[in-house]
Amino acid sequence: MTTTSTTSREEGTGGAEGTQGDRRPYELRDFYENPDVPVASGDARSLRQARMLAAALGPATARPGVVLDIGCGDGSAARVAAPLLAGHRVIGVDWSQDALRRAGNHLPHVVRGELTDGGLPFADGAADAVLFSEVIEHLVDPDSALDELRRVLRPGGHLMLSTPNLAAWYNRGLLLAGVQPVFSEVSLRGIHGRPGREVVGHLRLYTARALREFVAASGFDVVRLAGAPFHGVPRPLRALDRLACAVPGAASILLLHARKA
Repeated sequence: MTTTSTTSREEGTGGAEGTQGDRRPYELRDFYENPDVPVASGDARSLRQARMLAAALGPATARPGVVLDIGCGDGSAARVAAPLLAGHRVIGVDWSQDALRRAGNHLPHVVRGELTDGGLPFADGAADAVLFSEVIEHLVDPDSALDELRRVLRPGGHLMLSTPNLAAWYNRGLLLAGVQPVFSEVSLRGIHGRPGREVVGHLRLYTARALREFVAASGFDVVRLAGAPFHGVPRPLRALDRLACAVPGAASILLLHARKA
């Protein structure tokens, strides 16, 4: 989750003052480098996404594939996916050195890279698949990011993207009640106007329809859209959250499989 565009992390777009003695501006780089910031929506999402990817790639005995886990964070998604992707080469990519150190506990290969201006250290068409787990909602420039992902994918290569759903079943009710939707944020300092306690730095949110259209406009053929539950849903509502996955447009998390056109 900790890969973002150069604008947000290199230049910083947060306006709050830092707590350091020099009182330098608090930047998104500082925020995402904080290991206490949550990096995933739970193992249930990671497992569903890994199953979709494994089905798309097929067994590694046929032809081992190269999978780039872009924005790998601490490697938790790769840890869940590893048993399903046995034989395929999974490479974790993040711009945060701290994240890469933690990801190294779960991934045999980790490299530093960024999502803008050819910042991924791979040749054109080098990857069979890209795992893009809950990164896009943190980006200042998602258009350039998808251009870069498309560049490193081979023709017909797979994009497995996940992101929180703005139109999740509970968000529809919250909006009707005049409450800020879950996953949306108005500050990096605290939660205001919505349920929850964790600030995670979301800059953009998508509905199922918007995500489909955006990915298609970026040069991909959308193959499938599925839903996944969110571990942050209160325990009494989790059964309902799992049921909502049957209707991806109402699920907590959107899972999109696309192929490079």
